[in-house]
Amino acid sequence: MIWPTASDLQIALSNLSSFFFYDPKAPMLFSSGLFWTIFLIFLPIYALLKGSKWKMVAFVVCFSLYFYYKSSGIFFLMLICTSLIDWSLSHLIYRAVKRKVGLAIMWVSILISLSILGYFKYANFFLWNWNQMVEGNFQPLDIILPVGISFYTFQSISYVVDVYKKRIKPTNNWLDYLFFLSFFPALVAGPIVRADYFLPQIEANRKPTRSYIWGGLWLVLVGVIKKAVIADYIAQYNDLIFNDPALYTGVQTLMGVLGYTMQIYCDFSGYSDMAIGIASIMGFKLGINFDSPYQSRNLTEFWRRWHISLSSWLRDYVYIPLGGNRKGTIRTYVNNFLTMLIGGLWHGAAWKFVFWGAMHGVGLALHKAFKPLLDKIPNNFFTNFISWALTFIYVSLLWVFFRAADFEQSILIIKNIFVDFQFTQIPQFWSARTAWCVMMIVLTVFHFVPQRWADMVRIAYIKSYWIVRLAIFLAVVQLVIEFMSEEVAPFIYFQF
Repeated sequence: MIWPTASDLQIALSNLSSFFFYDPKAPMLFSSGLFWTIFLIFLPIYALLKGSKWKMVAFVVCFSLYFYYKSSGIFFLMLICTSLIDWSLSHLIYRAVKRKVGLAIMWVSILISLSILGYFKYANFFLWNWNQMVEGNFQPLDIILPVGISFYTFQSISYVVDVYKKRIKPTNNWLDYLFFLSFFPALVAGPIVRADYFLPQIEANRKPTRSYIWGGLWLVLVGVIKKAVIADYIAQYNDLIFNDPALYTGVQTLMGVLGYTMQIYCDFSGYSDMAIGIASIMGFKLGINFDSPYQSRNLTEFWRRWHISLSSWLRDYVYIPLGGNRKGTIRTYVNNFLTMLIGGLWHGAAWKFVFWGAMHGVGLALHKAFKPLLDKIPNNFFTNFISWALTFIYVSLLWVFFRAADFEQSILIIKNIFVDFQFTQIPQFWSARTAWCVMMIVLTVFHFVPQRWADMVRIAYIKSYWIVRLAIFLAVVQLVIEFMSEEVAPFIYFQF
């Protein structure tokens, strides 16, 4: 009999500790094997406790906090504190006899949430800009941005606003609210869940049906393909272009920009699909977050299809409170611009994100201004194609500023495309990057598949025999193994 050595025991303990302790070099991701190992342990326990609402809530809250700890370390304590403050203040808001008192408490809650977000996300940005103005010697503060803080901050703000406006009642107990705020599928990168949509589901505590479970698994598989197979693979080439754009020709640069346009969609919508799918397996609906956004024929339509939970949040809690379209034409354009400016700043503490949001605001304002004229143009294939092409080009060029390191590199990338583009280089690029090109073409074709076709495939998967579902699952696993990089790449929106 061979007894384990001290080295074997040390390795075993190290592997075991990875389940319980946060590793900043390997945060827990939906696309990691560690998460799915733990989730498979979580599911049967969850199913056993589902019959009792309070046991289910307590268990999911504990797992969500554990998941957040594995994703962001000690900052899970800040999430708990935020939930306690918001829940307590929401009851004071709801019980306030005078409306002005409730309004004041609501703003206290909002300012607390924004102050925490502002410190962690924007302190160095504002200090750097201040030092630029006064020509000081700026030393960045040693601040680590907690994963998902932008998402759960928006959820907490919408909750207290909805309580103040009597759209919802505050939860009777703090645990229900913590469940809503920390629900692990949507915690670190959305979708941004509304309390009036989600809290009734907690109260109902419905058991997941066959369509919920298998439909959820289908979404998870689709999300894994989008992220681990497509996004991570095409990112390998895109990163070369954006890391050193001066080395590449116009054709190579254009392909990198188109690649990133598809990469960010597959990366973020892939995460959303996994989040929505996991929630569905558990019996919860999170709503749709992406609806084939690159089919859009104008920017207004694009923002109805892209990151739907954020765009609807900005509409309801920024654009409408600013006055929406009720204050006249000019004010409507200004409100659009300011809303997108805030949306850009939400994405990151850098002027490139502000510029990205501002240009989307300008585009939305121009579309609204010329809409009466555009409505007079005949609606046919040619005009629809031109509208789509202009929208896609505009969105893709703005993604350059979103991805590039700074403005200088953004301008260089765009200049390369328009100055150094030669059609004769396209066959050479195809020969050198055949697999990459094929994947981009397949992705584009699938993106334009009608939604009813996608729904038919999902329904067929739900109704299929278990052996068919198993075969599809194994095929996806094999695809991931074939295309995966050496390290699990984090989701792009984790930084926001």
